[in-house]
Amino acid sequence: MSARKQRIKIPCRQVADIELPREVDRLYDLAYNLWWSWMPRARQLFSSIDVESWARYRNPVDLLLNVDRTQWEQLVSSDAFMGSYSRVIHDFDRYMNGAVETWFDRRYPDHEGGTMAYFSMEYGLDTSLAIYSGGLGVLSGDHCKSASDLGLPFVGVGLLYRSGYFLQAIDADGFQQHIYPDYDFNRLPVRPAMDERGRDVVVVVPLPGREVKARVWVAQVGRVPILLLDTDLPANDPSDRPIAKVLYVRGREMRLVQEMVLGVGGVKALGALGIAPALWHINEGHSVLLQLERMRKIMATEGLDFETALGMVGRNVAFTTHTPVAAGNEQFDPELATTYLNLWSEPLKTSSERLLKEGNPDHGEPDQPFNLTAFALRTSSFANGVSRLNAEVADRMWRHLFRETPVEEPVVQPITNGIHLPTWLGVELQNLFALQLGSEWQEKLLDPEAWEFVYEISNEDLWAAHQSQKERLLRFSRSRLLEQYARHGRSPSKLREVTAFFEGEALTIGFARRFATYKRAGLLFSDLHRLRGIVRSTDRPVRILLAGKAHPADRPAQELIQHLFMLSREPDLEGRVAFIENYNMRVGRMLVQGVDVWLNTPRRPLEASGTSGQKAAVNGVLNCSILDGWWPEGFDGENGWVIGGGETAAEEWVQDRQDANSLYSTLEDQILPRYYERDERGLPVLWIDMMKRSIASIGARFTASRMVREYTDRAYMPLVVAKSGSKRE
Repeated sequence: MSARKQRIKIPCRQVADIELPREVDRLYDLAYNLWWSWMPRARQLFSSIDVESWARYRNPVDLLLNVDRTQWEQLVSSDAFMGSYSRVIHDFDRYMNGAVETWFDRRYPDHEGGTMAYFSMEYGLDTSLAIYSGGLGVLSGDHCKSASDLGLPFVGVGLLYRSGYFLQAIDADGFQQHIYPDYDFNRLPVRPAMDERGRDVVVVVPLPGREVKARVWVAQVGRVPILLLDTDLPANDPSDRPIAKVLYVRGREMRLVQEMVLGVGGVKALGALGIAPALWHINEGHSVLLQLERMRKIMATEGLDFETALGMVGRNVAFTTHTPVAAGNEQFDPELATTYLNLWSEPLKTSSERLLKEGNPDHGEPDQPFNLTAFALRTSSFANGVSRLNAEVADRMWRHLFRETPVEEPVVQPITNGIHLPTWLGVELQNLFALQLGSEWQEKLLDPEAWEFVYEISNEDLWAAHQSQKERLLRFSRSRLLEQYARHGRSPSKLREVTAFFEGEALTIGFARRFATYKRAGLLFSDLHRLRGIVRSTDRPVRILLAGKAHPADRPAQELIQHLFMLSREPDLEGRVAFIENYNMRVGRMLVQGVDVWLNTPRRPLEASGTSGQKAAVNGVLNCSILDGWWPEGFDGENGWVIGGGETAAEEWVQDRQDANSLYSTLEDQILPRYYERDERGLPVLWIDMMKRSIASIGARFTASRMVREYTDRAYMPLVVAKSGSKRE
């Protein structure tokens, strides 16, 4: 049986009251497949239906719900619209039906091992589906998109959050405000899964003293379905309905309950749909409680004891750990954990103390917490970090759990993160790629050597494409800042100044990411006298765009946002520094496609990977970064700049001072002279040479297609083939 025949097709119930003319009825299929989110021609098709509505919703389901019959009559009679519709549907069907043999079909033509299941707490698929907070979710979304492109038999599992992650607004005093919308799932690109009788698929998860039900929804991502569990059901107790309401809820018990629903409920959802995964990929520790339900099923069906089932359950499990930061490794007070693990003592024929032991981080202190990373490492056969440096740090952190493993054999291996190229590459760059390589440019770029084509693009064409993407970013940023200034009650004269801020040539620096203090968003502002001299230069002006959210429980990070926001209002910086509120995938896409320099200043070695720099690099944006995360692998001396020398000082304040001095010197002595050195045509030739080097060298190695192929070759397929072998000791 070929891989394409094993791909999962899940029947779904129609919930949105969408009425379409027969001539364009395939728009329904297109709207409910997030393939449109990374296909510019599909997005343009939806925009052409109603430009204003698309700009408002950027969600095809919401768009189609608001088109009246008169509009359809006009559209169906338009040759231009119908021609565009036919081309998009042709491309969509060609992609979905496998008209072109995929990488997985070629690589593993005899695969009969079944489906690969991928569990994650969040998925960054598109701004219209707000079930992500930052890098982890975007990585999960890119992973699933690339699994679809490559043709893997793949299914994702997550939660469907009624309020998602918060929307951010910055008030006039710089305080971050948290807004939690109540999303109507019937207006989102998701649908309830149906069983063979046409009923909604609902699973039951045991909790202390009661059970909670979860409905299964499906977000179709190209060829890959993602199952999303929703607890906001009338059948549940009112106190349980909000379990899946907010992503990364602050309360520790509610977080544990969410993770129980994700893990245990996810296994049950797959079973209810007749999906028996051959491979389980646990992306970060949030979902590792799925192992409890898997052990229960193994013991019930095969009559095994607990220790035998425990030895078996990890044989076909891959686990990815992302961060050495304590807050990124979920753990719970043992008393709280015991309350929930007690539920599993009887079905697993063991004690809660024995289960706690599997999650013991073994740091030597009494009353050890129940650590999900430790539990995942002990119950998997392959574990990896998301960059070489991250894997080295994680290996040192957790090697003590496997004392019998030889020193030369890593416990945590590296598979460096990558980005889904069609999602993050600007339209202008995509057009250049297609011009050079043809319509199948994505398939051709699976070969790293094919990226050499970038050097054949003329300087004029590459610079024009970059400038076009930059202008779009500046228009977008101006609109956002005008909206913010007006809400704050700024004067008309101040509103007019916003327009001037985004006019004229200026080197534009972008910094956008989750605001955690170790990412040091304030490093660039640590010497204001020196910074003012840089940004206020009349000969070499600089513009700085900032964006990012701080978790509602992270007060220091929120105070940093306030500090930077208030600095942006100071006379010497206003008009040169702007904070763009409500960071999301759309804001991120605008920034990585349009700035000139991407700034990354984490405290080494706490950055896991940092894929935003990869997104910027393939767009010709030059990285200026600490040697942390993926950058030590990506930097080659000619495709960007390094802040500092990779050393780590004993005291943080010393390190901060050294890195800040290095950053300022790099800006003053290298970046600005290179950017503003122009030839007789006004082109920064040496800068463009670095842009080409950035695109070619980083694009060849840091795409999600490379990442997923590496997972497949090094983890998925070996574990599928050898799942009857022994677990790592």
